[in-house]
Amino acid sequence: MWMRVSDKRTTDCQRQVWMSADAHNLFMSRRGRIFLITVTAALIAAVAIFGRLYGQHLAYGAMQDRDSAIHQLEVERQQLQLEKSNQVAHMTTMHTDVQRLQAKLDAILPSQNNYNIDPNQSLVLADGRLTVGMIGAPRDDGIDININGKRYSAVVGDVIHITPDPSTACNVKIQSFDMFKAQLTASCAADKTG
Repeated sequence: MWMRVSDKRTTDCQRQVWMSADAHNLFMSRRGRIFLITVTAALIAAVAIFGRLYGQHLAYGAMQDRDSAIHQLEVERQQLQLEKSNQVAHMTTMHTDVQRLQAKLDAILPSQNNYNIDPNQSLVLADGRLTVGMIGAPRDDGIDININGKRYSAVVGDVIHITPDPSTACNVKIQSFDMFKAQLTASCAADKTG
């Protein structure tokens, strides 16, 4: 690098221009250009290698986080599945207990005007005003019922109106049925229309 030391009036700007000229001369020679290309290529390669390694490091960390989250969710799913199974078992036990207690209660204290009737069975109901019998076994779509000698087809929720005498009106309502029995209610009252 060439500088004039004896000239005290030389400004910093001129010194930078002389240094720039020296650097320009250095890099414009064949050896300088090769050096510049080599340094540039080395820097680019270093940045590329560093970028790839850093990217792999970030990807590995993200994969570890993902795997950890998946594992945690799997553990939580298994816990919820176990809890659900326990609740279903508990509900089934409670339902069985309720049915057993309801059967005992119905045997001790049957609901007023609530009757269970089996296939081909007859019952005398409503203080002897109605004779109700189920004809055959219940079907999928309904039951056949005989009330005071008259046959009716009915489904759940049907109410059959009977007038055993002019001063009495009776209602027979089908509550439910299955292949073994039918449940119905029967009640009579004084006919207010006649």
